[in-house]
Amino acid sequence: MRIIVCMKQVPATSKVEVDPANGILKRMGTETKTNPYDLFGLETALRIRDKVGGTVTVLTMGPAQAEDMMRDAYSMGADDAVILSDKKFAGADVLATSYTLAQGIRLLGGADLIICGKQTTDGDTAQVGPAIAEHLGLPHTAWVKQICNASANFVQVRQDLGSLSQVSEMQYPCLITVEKDIHVPRLPSYRRKKLSEGRKVRIITYKDLLDQDLSRYGLVGSPTQVERIFPPEVTEERLHLEGNSDQKTEQLFQLLTVKKLV
Repeated sequence: MRIIVCMKQVPATSKVEVDPANGILKRMGTETKTNPYDLFGLETALRIRDKVGGTVTVLTMGPAQAEDMMRDAYSMGADDAVILSDKKFAGADVLATSYTLAQGIRLLGGADLIICGKQTTDGDTAQVGPAIAEHLGLPHTAWVKQICNASANFVQVRQDLGSLSQVSEMQYPCLITVEKDIHVPRLPSYRRKKLSEGRKVRIITYKDLLDQDLSRYGLVGSPTQVERIFPPEVTEERLHLEGNSDQKTEQLFQLLTVKKLV
């Protein structure tokens, strides 16, 4: 069984710069970390592999510095790691990102099961996983909070749909996106880290992909454009209310009324 886990590096700090010309984050030189939701996806993949056999390949789209994240994935138990890295991929929105990842998966020969984290902490759209499945023409299930059963032929999952819970079963190939806390991600192993030091991280560029239509990739292939994006303004303004509890409550109510918050 072949499992592909899509992962992403996200800013490790809220102090990020934004390109005023196109409204996208300046990722180069910014401290990064593995998207927390993707760690739950990787742990889910490793547990399914350990149960039914097969391999786990980690796939990401980003700059070459993403190799650090891939090395961490190796030390957690991943079998292979692939980075889609090319300047032509930069500035991609959900549509272009998911299309690029789908093309990368096609180049790798596809997968029985594709697993994505619920969302990323920088974009928060929760759309890339299902969009990958749509590009590949695969059935997909989102908001998975439990793997009820996984065999060599199908996966049965429980979805968290807010007001209700639903059990879905899909034949392979298919895609799922998993909720946080579906499993506790394992810690990287020093032993696996040493054993994987010589293992390569494959780099795939635009020229390697089967589809060479540049209008589908990066900023050029992104139909949605952010009009304005900016980090939140940090202030240390404080207001101290004086008086007893009733007086403070009345003052607070008046303040919230003036600001039209109540």
